[in-house]
Amino acid sequence: MPDRNKYLESKHRYEILDGLRGVAALTVVIFHCFETYCPPGGQQIVNHGYLAVDFFFVLSGFVVGYAYDDRWDRMTTWYFFKRRLTRLHPLVIAGAVLGLCLLFPGSGAFPLIQESGPLKIALCFVMCLLMIPCSGGMDIRGWQDFYPLNCPAWSLTYEYAGNILYALILRHLSKTALGVLCVCSAFLTLDITLGWDVWGLLPSGPIYKVFGGWYLTVPEVYIGLTRFLYPFLCGMLISRLLSARSTSANPSGSPLHIKYGYLWTSVILLTIFVTPCIGGKDGIANGIFQAVSILCVFPIVVLVGAGSITHTKSGTKISKWLGEVSYPLYITHYPLVYMQISFAEGHPDSPAWIHFMVSAGVVVLSVIIARCLYKAYDLPVRHWLTEHWLKKTV
Repeated sequence: MPDRNKYLESKHRYEILDGLRGVAALTVVIFHCFETYCPPGGQQIVNHGYLAVDFFFVLSGFVVGYAYDDRWDRMTTWYFFKRRLTRLHPLVIAGAVLGLCLLFPGSGAFPLIQESGPLKIALCFVMCLLMIPCSGGMDIRGWQDFYPLNCPAWSLTYEYAGNILYALILRHLSKTALGVLCVCSAFLTLDITLGWDVWGLLPSGPIYKVFGGWYLTVPEVYIGLTRFLYPFLCGMLISRLLSARSTSANPSGSPLHIKYGYLWTSVILLTIFVTPCIGGKDGIANGIFQAVSILCVFPIVVLVGAGSITHTKSGTKISKWLGEVSYPLYITHYPLVYMQISFAEGHPDSPAWIHFMVSAGVVVLSVIIARCLYKAYDLPVRHWLTEHWLKKTV
């Protein structure tokens, strides 16, 4: 009988998919910087940049299925959870610490910080460290989001829940059952993007977009779960289907493989992210665009990315570098955006070029910090946890 506590080496990585994760992460940073200057109800340069998170979820389902589906005879459920915590949580902690260090009272953009007091802030920090969503009563900024010190961590809440769901239920399901669940979750996506609101969970009326998921309210949790379920399940299903098709001549199993696949898939993603809101920000035409992107285009991009290879050394290096920096960039950039928001609020009359330089500085500094955290913190911590926790038999 196989030793189910023995350390399992990581599998071969899909270099293009890693690189695409980096493209999406960088898009999120730029989207957030433009968002600071976007008037309520208006459009910005990277209008659909938030769909990068939905693409992340497709990648997450694919990677989890690829990495673990065929290993359950060699690992326990607890071992799976340990591996996922080792991969994800060190940078969750880094994002919360960075958010606390860059928490400046007295900002006109976040007056509630001054009123919160040290005990409330300390409790909020602990909850962010432990990934315990903060209710409205724990809000220290006035935004009511899950994690006031580092807003993007909201998506990790669904990521963690999805990993638990995978380990306890989803891994046992057949491809057919997964397909049925994909269809059901696709209905939820259409329920939001097409404005059906079949369940009556959107009290303010149709929104025609999957924008939200970071507040602890029924409508927002519904949006967050919807954003997560179809992409994650679809990613898992793609992984299972490709595994069944894998041959020595086509190890990935993907039927879609093109030359310069990384370039073309990056172009497709960026085109989706920068496309203006079709027919208006809150119209059904834009909802259709989002539904097509999530339900059809993102899975096709994953299929192409899985089935293609980079054909140049420079392409391989860029893809690898972006893949390495993607997760630390996504999970640690927002404390700098808080500072940018505070600057914009406090200096509305500054010349446009100054605001541009501040925003560009946020993007550049976010990338630098992410790279430094990856090299000096994330890799060493994960190595230590691997040696002293994952490889330790129980």
